[in-house]
Amino acid sequence: MIFRKNKSLKVNDNEISIKRVGQEDYLCITDMMKSKDGEFFVTDWLRNKDTIEFLGVWESMHNQDFNYGEFAIIKNSAGVRRFKISVKEWVSKTNAIGLVSAAGRYGGTYAHRDISFEFGTWISPTFKLYLIKEYQRLKDIESNTYNLEWDVRRMISKSNYTVHTDAVKDHLLPSLGWNKKFAYADEADLLNLVVFGKNAKQWRDENKEKAKDGRNIRDNASINELVILSNLESYNAELLSQKVTKEKRFEKLQTMAQRQMKSLHVVDPIKSIKRLSDTTYLEAKGEV
Repeated sequence: MIFRKNKSLKVNDNEISIKRVGQEDYLCITDMMKSKDGEFFVTDWLRNKDTIEFLGVWESMHNQDFNYGEFAIIKNSAGVRRFKISVKEWVSKTNAIGLVSAAGRYGGTYAHRDISFEFGTWISPTFKLYLIKEYQRLKDIESNTYNLEWDVRRMISKSNYTVHTDAVKDHLLPSLGWNKKFAYADEADLLNLVVFGKNAKQWRDENKEKAKDGRNIRDNASINELVILSNLESYNAELLSQKVTKEKRFEKLQTMAQRQMKSLHVVDPIKSIKRLSDTTYLEAKGEV
């Protein structure tokens, strides 16, 4: 499993790390145990027959490689006083994916969010409710930030589009005679080559699945790249009005793009936008 950069929640003054495994959130149940009164271990939770049954049902719903034979053996042994199993044993014997152990700075036992909420019941019902509430707040923050980023992308993409197409219409089309059909696409691809190093067709050939979903080369661009594209549209429109050749325009546009990319390389446009209200959580931007 591949862990991505972690975030955290705070419940009962305890920080609970979150790691991203694939597309799913896994919460650190080792951190959650700090809220439990008295001595308590994950193995104590795993000894319970209800826990094993719950984990088995979850794995059957989400894990096609789950080892049902080993699970049956463990389930039959669970609940007996001498029964004991560690997370590593559970994972290695059953091929489970709902629980994982991580080493390093943010090490500990992590559980898929569904399982971590169930684990929260063993801490206390109150803890579980606060955990779910804080997790939902985090997801609302992420959704808010995503929607803001989408709006920014749309705004940037459209800002100089009309200026560019008008310049093509006014300064390029009249000189093309009958061969006008692909003029707008050619100029758009000139900018694509400058910023991405490939044209729209090359991108589609390399990204067939995304292309099938209706996405294009600019849908896949970063905000910094879109900012530069917008600036290049304005600059290219000016160069077209000056009757600069396509070869010369490419050179000038490339120089401008390289200079701006260097300047914007360390800038996160979303984080730099000023927060307008308490419902706009820009500080939560970043991949978990």
